Amino acid sequence: MIKKRDLQECHTLYDQMVHPDVFPFVRQKAYSYEEFLFMTKQTIEAEEQGELISRTILDEWGNPIGTINLYDVENKSGFLGTWIGKPFHGKGYNKPAKEAFFHELFYELEMETIYMRIRKENVRSQKAAEKLPYVINANETRPAIYEKLNANGDIYNLYEIPKDLYTWHLYQTPQEEEQALEA
Repeated sequence: MIKKRDLQECHTLYDQMVHPDVFPFVRQKAYSYEEFLFMTKQTIEAEEQGELISRTILDEWGNPIGTINLYDVENKSGFLGTWIGKPFHGKGYNKPAKEAFFHELFYELEMETIYMRIRKENVRSQKAAEKLPYVINANETRPAIYEKLNANGDIYNLYEIPKDLYTWHLYQTPQEEEQALEA
């Protein structure tokens, strides 16, 4: 479902990223294939330096369909950035990609908090985030971060995924499935 980034997937990912339904919401915008290739090299190097964590989202056949990243990593936290190519919207890739990434972040890389900044105009991403039972709207609970994100205007909503709430969700899910099977 996810794998470490590599340069071989750049053509496919660039073609998907520049779609007008995707491009406005991508954090690291590239305006040419060459720029995307260069940015991907920088991303791989930044991960080696511990500045971010970046993975490629794959479909069931192993084809690259988007990226999922943790930016601004510090103090066991960072900001999530995800995009999926337009042909794959609404096909159920977002949730399992996030869950695989969160598992790696929380239990292998020992992160404690994942933040998401979502543009208020990006209703699609807000709805996707709010469907997840372990996501908290943090506009009021993390005012310093919220104000910093919106220093240039009321642009973003802030969401938080704490490790303990995510872990609690994982322990609840199997029990809920068992209860449904017994009913």
